[in-house]
Amino acid sequence: MRRRLLFSSAFAATSSLLLPTLPTSAQATETAAPADEIRGYAVAIGGALRNDNDEVWQRVVDLAGGPGARFVVLGTASEDPEASGRWVSRLLTRRGAVAEVLPVGYKFAGIDPKDAVRDPKLIEKVRQARGVFFTGGSQERIVDLLQPGGQSTPLLDAIWALYRSGGVVAGSSAGAAIMSRAMFRDAPNIVDVMKGQWSEGKHVDRGLGFVGPELFVDQHFLRRGRVGRMIPLMIAKGYRLGLGVDENTAAIVHGDEIEIIGGSGALLVDLVDAHSDPSLGVFNVTGARLNYLDHGDRYRLRTGTITPSAAKLRGERLQPGTPGFEPYYTEERFDLDILGDSTLLRAMAQLIDSVKPEVQGLAFDARVKPGVPLADLGFHFRLYKAADTMGWGSTEAGVEEYTVLNVRLDVTPVRMATPLYGGWKPS
Repeated sequence: MRRRLLFSSAFAATSSLLLPTLPTSAQATETAAPADEIRGYAVAIGGALRNDNDEVWQRVVDLAGGPGARFVVLGTASEDPEASGRWVSRLLTRRGAVAEVLPVGYKFAGIDPKDAVRDPKLIEKVRQARGVFFTGGSQERIVDLLQPGGQSTPLLDAIWALYRSGGVVAGSSAGAAIMSRAMFRDAPNIVDVMKGQWSEGKHVDRGLGFVGPELFVDQHFLRRGRVGRMIPLMIAKGYRLGLGVDENTAAIVHGDEIEIIGGSGALLVDLVDAHSDPSLGVFNVTGARLNYLDHGDRYRLRTGTITPSAAKLRGERLQPGTPGFEPYYTEERFDLDILGDSTLLRAMAQLIDSVKPEVQGLAFDARVKPGVPLADLGFHFRLYKAADTMGWGSTEAGVEEYTVLNVRLDVTPVRMATPLYGGWKPS
């Protein structure tokens, strides 16, 4: 019986409604940073990293030099930075590292965090290390301490020196959010972001920028439907590329290459050929390109080349319209919550293996009461195939693994009924 293409993994900065112009192809050719300038590895982990995910934990240690590699752990983002740091330190030590928690956070007894980021002893510990690990929590705590008012502290300077010289800067959840030059600081719900109800400084802030100026990174991505907040921010900030890393997954950025490892995958959003219609007055986008990169897949920033893992290349090629390809799905798909838990991923999976040319869905907030500004604003999502849409599948690892490339996405504002539903009255 033919298999179903289903993923087996767990699944301007302004409140104005007018959006900036999307970046042009020429603008998008800029590289994140010259390869000879930064030799290190930025490891963005999408959060909820399991203790037994040996592939990610061991790879972080190996990139820093393997057994005996020295790490400093910063629990700065956490409500309990000491406990969070100790947990990560134990897991790194279990894989052969020599890890130490630095008392840089708001709840270390007797330590002023503003002094900690200038403490020569702590700075020297970073200089002696080959890896830094940021735990999860609230990413604004990291930025506010290490880069207050946009000014780098001596501790952050030392981390950058480690990174430029070939060391590892890894972070999970909040530690991944800080990786790009812009980040969500304390984001409202996703539909509110799409409605333009966010502001610079409060909801969006500068990150630490380890992955360079051209790539935006977000975390907990497919599980929490965060493509709905990524694209509006990318447009507002002039990003062409966005990388949404899912839970229990890591994206390793080294030079101009991104490699995906771990339990799930990542969504690469490319806006180079997309455009928006400012006359609509609210968020919209046409022609965004979506790529789902799974375990072992790689992407080249300079060339835009995606290479599926060796196992997938040995597996089945899934290309609609080619001789011998027989799609499994025949029914239409319409999701009433396209931003639900991994729903977008499942929609892409069905689309690549379907006789239908598109799948559709809605994103809206059913809780908004009539009279609230933009209460009736919702968004229609249309995912569709293009001539270059394709995928690969493999079961070599004992589970189904897939790569899906070049699915197109249009997001259009629509008017929802308010209230969305009422009591039933017989006719």
